[in-house]
Amino acid sequence: METVFRLESPRVIAGAARIVRDVGIAEELAQDALVAALERWPRDGVPDNPGAWLMATARHRAVDLVRRRETYARKLAEIGRDLETAAPPEVPADPDDIDDDLLRLVFTACHPVLSREARTALTLRLLGGLTTAEIARAHLVPEPTIAQRIVRAKRTLAKKNVAFEVPCGPDREARLGSVLDVIYLIFNEGYAATAGDDLLRPGLCEDALRLARVLSALMPKEPEVHALTALLEFQASRAAARTGPHGEPVLLKDQNRRRWNRLLIARGVRALERAGATATGAPGPYALQAAIAACHARAHTYEETDWRTIATLYGLLAARAPSPVVELNRAVAVSMADGPAEGLKLVDALAAEPALRGYHLLPSVRGDLLARLGRTAEARTEFTRAAALARNGPERDLLLRRAAEPTPGA
Repeated sequence: METVFRLESPRVIAGAARIVRDVGIAEELAQDALVAALERWPRDGVPDNPGAWLMATARHRAVDLVRRRETYARKLAEIGRDLETAAPPEVPADPDDIDDDLLRLVFTACHPVLSREARTALTLRLLGGLTTAEIARAHLVPEPTIAQRIVRAKRTLAKKNVAFEVPCGPDREARLGSVLDVIYLIFNEGYAATAGDDLLRPGLCEDALRLARVLSALMPKEPEVHALTALLEFQASRAAARTGPHGEPVLLKDQNRRRWNRLLIARGVRALERAGATATGAPGPYALQAAIAACHARAHTYEETDWRTIATLYGLLAARAPSPVVELNRAVAVSMADGPAEGLKLVDALAAEPALRGYHLLPSVRGDLLARLGRTAEARTEFTRAAALARNGPERDLLLRRAAEPTPGA
């Protein structure tokens, strides 16, 4: 039940929001639909299409709410005669009919009346179906901070009477950067879950990739939209090779590249070409990241990877969109191009970075570099520290196995 709701909640919220025009109320209606499912499914059996059942239930209640409450009379008039005369949906809605609703939900949650942090947190909650704790983990901030951001964001959208729509013209362009960031964050949560028992959450990756493709069709002259789509296509192409038979993580160097999805790689190449063809200036952050992903996609083996070019691209990305996480990734690329000692210098320079305090990949990367330098005891300490910080079960298990690896020659 929890899994079904988590997968379907963005569509249910989006469908209800199109009717009530309030994301906070739409989220409550989605929760009401879940409660109804908990009451009925054990008694009547799980329907053939649980998602459509939840959607239909939420829409019934949304329509009832709009009709019943006087405070929604004005919004009812805006919706028009169709809503008043049309019967509530009795059959499951066409799944293809929801994409526009999801897109409206993304742009609504990314409205400029909200801070950038609030937009991201709200979209991850509404579209990603993430808990407050998971969002806090993804942002490296305390959980109460995220809870307050979400509550205030929903309150602000309602108070400002923000329209549930995909904006046009300059308004659309103004919100685009935030929309792209949020779609990428949703994908990342699906690609490497911050917590839980599974490394991957494929549903989130599929939602994010679909949103990116829809945006590409909607905004064909925006290079960063195509670049983000390319990046997600490349990343998604490796998903099947990232876990072993029991869900355990498989490191990039150990992945069976025959399991990489060549169709998605080809789509990524075409999207990256469209990004280049529509660009008029220096490449943006997503174009640089997509170019890095393309380097990996072009390498038939790990040893063939063009780490020198990847390190250069990370240097450009650090200048274009500096962040501690970009620096950490650059350190990995530099270590592969120039040796682990050079990478370790960059990692150690990040040790005092407040944003990385509690970020398990910092000691994980440091442990890997120390292991490559033969400093086994120090590497074990770092892997153990990383495991203690990791919230994802398979990732934590991998780090503990690395901490327990025997000393060479012992």
